[in-house]
Amino acid sequence: MNKAEIGKRMDGALEALRKELAGLRTGRASANLLDPVMVEAYSQKMSINQLGTVSVPEARMISVMVWDKSMVKAVDKAIRESGLGLNPMIEGSLIRIPMPEMSADRRKELVKVAHKYAEQARVAVRNVRRDGMEQLKKEEKAGTITQDEHRRLSDEVQKMTDGHIAKIDESLAAKEKEVTTV
Repeated sequence: MNKAEIGKRMDGALEALRKELAGLRTGRASANLLDPVMVEAYSQKMSINQLGTVSVPEARMISVMVWDKSMVKAVDKAIRESGLGLNPMIEGSLIRIPMPEMSADRRKELVKVAHKYAEQARVAVRNVRRDGMEQLKKEEKAGTITQDEHRRLSDEVQKMTDGHIAKIDESLAAKEKEVTTV
């Protein structure tokens, strides 16, 4: 059994959760919010950060400084059609995107989505644990490890699992607090 491999797979599940949570819109502006938005530019789909500089000058404002003036309208269109509920304003090659206030219902909805993401991450971590435990059983059956080693290693895998589940819960709690804070 390769503990490093198991740890890496569990870290992957945690990283995927963090990316999904970063994409959830809270009342505050975040440069990561525009990461999933793809722009039709130069005969291909490109992310906004490949076409300009994304920054957060204020708590409730995102700005995109588009490098090529001819792409400003395409970036604006992509943001409007992204389904994020954003309404960009063009000022030359600068696009300002004010963050609208969120209703209480929308906040509750986002918390539910965050919980769903966290549960998916927990399931992924538990699946990695199950794979590791099955590998240990096979190794014990094959005689490559002893019963004592099997018990010790399975305890280590369980500790890794518990640690990753705790990190998932921490990330969820932080996001929940961020979403519900007005």
